Amino acid sequence: MGWQADETTRRLVRKPLQRRALRPDDVAVRVDYCGVCHTDLHAVRDHRGGADTPLVPGHEFTGTVTELGRDVTRFSVGDPVAVGNIVDSCGVCAMCRAGQENFCHEFPTLTYGGTDRHDGSTTLGGYSREYVVRDRFVYQLPAGLDPAATAPLLCAGITVWEPLRSLGVGPGTRVAVAGLGGLGHLAVKLAVALGAETSVISRSKDKAADASRLGAHDLVISTDATHMAAAQNRFDVLIDTISAPHDLGPYLRLVAMDGTLSHLGYLGPVTVQTTDLLVGRKKLSSAGSGGRPATEAMLEFCAVHDITADVEVLPSAQVNNALDRLARNDVRYRFVLDMSDLP
Repeated sequence: MGWQADETTRRLVRKPLQRRALRPDDVAVRVDYCGVCHTDLHAVRDHRGGADTPLVPGHEFTGTVTELGRDVTRFSVGDPVAVGNIVDSCGVCAMCRAGQENFCHEFPTLTYGGTDRHDGSTTLGGYSREYVVRDRFVYQLPAGLDPAATAPLLCAGITVWEPLRSLGVGPGTRVAVAGLGGLGHLAVKLAVALGAETSVISRSKDKAADASRLGAHDLVISTDATHMAAAQNRFDVLIDTISAPHDLGPYLRLVAMDGTLSHLGYLGPVTVQTTDLLVGRKKLSSAGSGGRPATEAMLEFCAVHDITADVEVLPSAQVNNALDRLARNDVRYRFVLDMSDLP
């Protein structure tokens, strides 16, 4: 049973789902908690598919192993586990061999809306009570982490973790996080735990208390010309999690010489003035999700530092309400669905 998009109403309705029989390297997972991502909102609102392309969202979830394929040795029935937004890859291309399955040259199989590499069926996501997934893309849930608050780490968490690590963030690094939402609040927590001097960039002072609670050392008001001028050339790494189209120029001007702006929140086209990169040899990069080694490392790091998402847990029957509120940015900072109300 799960929540499937209705193409006429652009709402989710409860329907029975058919999961595949277990292959030798499959794990069946009872989904306990599933995070609600902006990607889910866009997918539902933009859905035009019919019966041949069903849409069941959800790509960051935690749960419990209920059954194993005959070749699976890494897990046991009853294990608490987590699954993210990638559930398969070719395994042989250069990216997969490097542990970057998220950049698979054959394109990774996404948790929902993807194409199964074996039978060509459309993958159905974690807004459901059960999921069947290749064992390589299942992660042990570290002891001590709350399963509901951990679910968003499998998408939002790994999305910000990968650039923080690849850009060498640590003690002595000056980091700014633009946008304090589902991605941004985890970027702040992780940057602070990595030892970086961390600031938040926000449109108003409304987020000052939250920024401080999350461990940020400073708040820069992006609508205040004096604030922005004082912060020019200040940050070694700027993690841009703003989900709407925006001018990158003012943010690039905050980046220090040889620093990097990592653009994560908005995946549409952008325009950049070359001089904003030229002056200071600044770099513009992006990232998306993470490979298996990085995901495992992130979960271990979060367990050591007691890092989870700030969540509001709702019964899955309130999924449409959650999407409506998410569209209004009425959440701090991630909705998580409790799937126990599904049979």
